[in-house]
Amino acid sequence: MTMPFYVAPEQVMKDRAEYAQKGIARGRSLVACVYDDGILVVAENPSRSLHKVTEIYDRIAFAGVGKYNEFDQLRVAGVRHADTKGFAFSREDVDARSLANLYAQFLGQVFTHEMKPLEVEILVAELGVDGKRDQLYHIAYEGTITDEDRFAVLGGETETISDRVAESFRDGWALDAALRAAVTALAGPDRTLEPADLEVAVLSRANGRRAFRRLGHEELAELLSGKRRSGTRASRAGSGGAASPQTDDGGPLRSE
Repeated sequence: MTMPFYVAPEQVMKDRAEYAQKGIARGRSLVACVYDDGILVVAENPSRSLHKVTEIYDRIAFAGVGKYNEFDQLRVAGVRHADTKGFAFSREDVDARSLANLYAQFLGQVFTHEMKPLEVEILVAELGVDGKRDQLYHIAYEGTITDEDRFAVLGGETETISDRVAESFRDGWALDAALRAAVTALAGPDRTLEPADLEVAVLSRANGRRAFRRLGHEELAELLSGKRRSGTRASRAGSGGAASPQTDDGGPLRSE
């Protein structure tokens, strides 16, 4: 009679964690931080169509690193959950904390019970209004939630990039300073990242209810060169009021 193959539960969890960590580390990193007018998210992503940073709902953004098809499924599920909850109750009832808890439960369930864990780390960010603070929720592959105060780093060389961001971080800094610090932290001492290598978005209080806005290559180049202090403020000044966020093609439609 053959004996059944046995692996200790601790070894199973360790193997799954190592598998997920290796998959995430192969991807490019992402930095999110607060600045004087909102939240900035900077990802190293040369693709123009496969977005790592997207809008979930009013004043709420989603960002992911790791396997694109896996975290994009989480994004779609988050959009559907937020739309359903906002329609059934009210738009104010949709918040980043409930979305982060939902993601954490799902990731923890997959990590514990499925053969293969999801090779993803995700961020749910919410812009604070009416005196409330900005919120950054970092959810790891096994479902652990970290409530970050000032900035969050996902994927790749997390510890090294976090040290660089922490060294340069300043409370209340402007968008251009925050952007340059985030790009420098992602690039490191041996590389230079151009606007075409980056995907950048902001949640800005200047944009009104639809706070999410992407930064194009020309605006990125101006901010990185120091010729422009704040794209959101410039947009507000030029329009005479709060600027409406736009999609990649310049239209105001919501992307799913």
